[in-house]
Amino acid sequence: MTGLSGSRDERPGGPRDGPVSLSPTLADAVDRLTHLWSEAAQSANLRLSPHQLRALRILEDEPGLNLTALAVGMKIGLPTASRLCDRLEAAGLLERVPHPHKRREVRLLLTGQGHRILDEVAVRRARALAVVFGAMEPAEREALGHGLQGFLAAAQERGAHDRHGSGP
Repeated sequence: MTGLSGSRDERPGGPRDGPVSLSPTLADAVDRLTHLWSEAAQSANLRLSPHQLRALRILEDEPGLNLTALAVGMKIGLPTASRLCDRLEAAGLLERVPHPHKRREVRLLLTGQGHRILDEVAVRRARALAVVFGAMEPAEREALGHGLQGFLAAAQERGAHDRHGSGP
């Protein structure tokens, strides 16, 4: 593999062992995972865009969010979030319900069909991953599991630092 400097360095402790050396492999894996993820979602009974699926997942995790909170959570504009919710509501996956204590606020809730679609997508994705994992050696699966746990812990820690203004 060619390092950032353009030279091949296979020595232990060299650039190949650094955090940057893993980036191309991870980028390829994420690209393949994204494709697998998208295919599984598109095989569901109702074809949804990644944006629509993400909105449903957020609302599944935090039922009753208002439109502004959903837009902020998705890092999209309010008009875009509104159109997104219009489409999800028209498809029968989302309903807008008046807030019980705030007259001007509307809560966003998944319908039973919305929950079923998310469950179906999750099952399809798990099956697709199981096929790939089944082609791996047990030691590779174990190493991947440990590596992903470490990645998630580091990403979560970084997120906590970023939220508290500590930076990278």
